[in-house]
Amino acid sequence: MAADTEGTLVRLPAPADPAALGLGGFALTTFVLSVHNAGWAPDLTWLGLAFFYGGIAQFTAGMWEFRNRNTFGAAAFGSYGAFWMSLAFFVLLDLFGKIPAGDVTTDLGWYVVAFAIFNTYMMFWSLRVNVAVFGVFLVLEITEILLAIGYFTGIALITKIGGYAGILDALIAWYASAAVVIGTMTDHTVLPVGKPLWTDHPHSPGATAAPGREAHAT
Repeated sequence: MAADTEGTLVRLPAPADPAALGLGGFALTTFVLSVHNAGWAPDLTWLGLAFFYGGIAQFTAGMWEFRNRNTFGAAAFGSYGAFWMSLAFFVLLDLFGKIPAGDVTTDLGWYVVAFAIFNTYMMFWSLRVNVAVFGVFLVLEITEILLAIGYFTGIALITKIGGYAGILDALIAWYASAAVVIGTMTDHTVLPVGKPLWTDHPHSPGATAAPGREAHAT
């Protein structure tokens, strides 16, 4: 990027890659909620994380992805940052008795279904990023479907399995975050994330890079 100052062309440094923060915030908050869903930890441990790390920090990463002209990263981190903040706010409403007791699990079911719809097309578009990011969205899709079924049916075992899936998803997202961090610190690949699974012209040397690939690949 360059700016014209009194006739002098000034080269501005590129911003740091916000994907490391976005993926890290998503991973840690997902992990803490998922260990509760799996029955390993008490509830509400994740609430503060949902507001600040999975929420504000990840949302901010999404806004910086706009600065990087990465529409995919902006949509992903911005949306899931808002997801965590809105979920935490919903839980606060429940704790203060503002939601009828019989509606809580049904409301959560529809909430997760709505985000599963968003996640479905993002999962397909993540094929154009890399294998690691696709893995995050694929396992997240499974997690959201399992949790929705668990909330609607009241079958605790399904919710618990959804917790296990969420733990796996968090581990994949942590790996992808770590790959972005170390990828900015070295000139060679330390943690491979895989190539895009969907390209326009896989055999053409002049093929255009898929949107968002630069922000997540190492």
